[in-house]
Amino acid sequence: MALEGARERRVRTGGIELCVAELGDPSWPTVVLVHGYPDSKEVWSHVASRLADRFHVVLYDVRGHGRSTAPRPLRGGYTLEKLTDDFLAVVDAVSPDRPVHLVGHDWGSVQAWEFTTVARTEGRIASFTSMSGPSLDHFGHWINSRLKRPTPRRVGQLLGQGAKSWYVYALHTPVLPELAWRGPLGKTWPRLLERFERVPGNGYPTSSLPTDAAHGAWLYRDNVRARLRRPRGDAYAHAPVQLITPLGDAFLSERLYDELEQWVPQLTRRTLAARHWIPRSRPDQLAAWIGEFVNANEGGRTVEATTGKYADRFGGQLVLITGAGSGIGRATAYAFAESGARVIAVDRDAEAAARTAEMSRLIGSPEAWAETADVSDEQAMEKLAVKVAAEYGVVDVLVNNAGIGLGGSFLDTSPEDWRKVLDVNLWGVIHGCRLFGRQMAERGQGGHIVNTASAAAYQPSKALPAYSTSKAAVLMLSECLRAELAGQGIGVSAVCPGFVNTNITATARFAGVDAAEEKRRQKRSARLYGLRNYPPEKVADAILRAVVRNEAVVPVTPEARGAHLLSRFAPRALRAIARMEPPL
Repeated sequence: MALEGARERRVRTGGIELCVAELGDPSWPTVVLVHGYPDSKEVWSHVASRLADRFHVVLYDVRGHGRSTAPRPLRGGYTLEKLTDDFLAVVDAVSPDRPVHLVGHDWGSVQAWEFTTVARTEGRIASFTSMSGPSLDHFGHWINSRLKRPTPRRVGQLLGQGAKSWYVYALHTPVLPELAWRGPLGKTWPRLLERFERVPGNGYPTSSLPTDAAHGAWLYRDNVRARLRRPRGDAYAHAPVQLITPLGDAFLSERLYDELEQWVPQLTRRTLAARHWIPRSRPDQLAAWIGEFVNANEGGRTVEATTGKYADRFGGQLVLITGAGSGIGRATAYAFAESGARVIAVDRDAEAAARTAEMSRLIGSPEAWAETADVSDEQAMEKLAVKVAAEYGVVDVLVNNAGIGLGGSFLDTSPEDWRKVLDVNLWGVIHGCRLFGRQMAERGQGGHIVNTASAAAYQPSKALPAYSTSKAAVLMLSECLRAELAGQGIGVSAVCPGFVNTNITATARFAGVDAAEEKRRQKRSARLYGLRNYPPEKVADAILRAVVRNEAVVPVTPEARGAHLLSRFAPRALRAIARMEPPL
């Protein structure tokens, strides 16, 4: 199956012919995509189409895969030295005068590490983006260091990766892998990818899969044992490297890359909440990162590492925050931006959302956008969800933060007051969870939902019946949703702040009083919250920490934590406090 719109050519090298496909203008920077096992070049089709409007994109079938011919005999025909010959033949044909930007996945990355660390390719590679495939030399040194200096943690890492590498042992078995791939495994493989990796078909894998997989077994047999036993001591990268690590990879541990800096002088790390086959499951994210890295290195500079506290966790992830125009929402947007996340700032105030997005870009977000929506409007939220999925992708983290305050006794609170507070505080959260949560679940790569509740969710108050009810409902919704989505790798956290110095006090409504009295109470509440002076930035930090730790209920301020303890161990005391009148 040919890539749509691609120009194909044949490149001869070492007695075989490689099928090479090209997209985009050849005068643009060249990006070479190398596929892994048991794939063919079509695994890159979604990524390639997203890069082709900016770059000269080159894909080729590794020898014995897809439409490339196989060496004869197969044994000894797949050594890293011969694969390097193939790579040089391809780049000499497609980009003879300029170095190329190399991208590899799985065994494509294993090969590309060889290309990037041997002397004869120096000057031909401008940058290398690696995903889900370590250097066999680095891997060998990683194993040796743990055998020579064992500790409980290091032994655990070794055993853990050994268990993940079960398939490597199987592929060294004579004949059986070939029989399996040409038989039942080859037929069921697409269904297995869809079920366990959530990878849709759409022309992938191609009909050559059984043959590709049978030939590709020699990648392991010709290289793995020999390199792991005698790793090269000079395997230093001579080009900048971007490492993208999918956190849900079933085959490779994150710990494999712990000591990579000693081999790579210019290293940029990214993590992605996804499984192994990210070229198919996360093409938008990969295309964005690859494009950014290529452009940076084309300009003679390297991508600076994001310095935020959780940069290794959120770098490049897509985060949507409602109520991002001010207060906790804005502070949360900035915190994610500082950690390198791509931010979508949503607010009903278009100018406020735009300011948040602009500052997020200045702080460190590679991309930030402003969107206008009223979270209480079901149709508006549905349109927002469709637009976000189409233009930005599926969000990795959703923060349902938009909310309004309402004070006043129950008997003074009108049905219209109830509708307004429930529409924003509860239905806004429901709309966000339903629409964006469904997209996360359908993608099948995990994610996280944060719902901003309040200490009022578990601390009753005679002056806040409507507000407390709405936040208690958000807390219970979060708990129920957490149970439902746990099996799909989607975490749900309810963040419960106490008195935080935001503008909610200045905009809060008070039932049962005239406009002058409402204004007076707003000023009084704002003054008291100002004296308390608990900054929204601390709540934002708690939100990021909750996502990292997958925490269920997160009381933030000291009074929120105290009330939470009382609700569990001394509810009668909490009911006594409820008879007092808080500032809001």
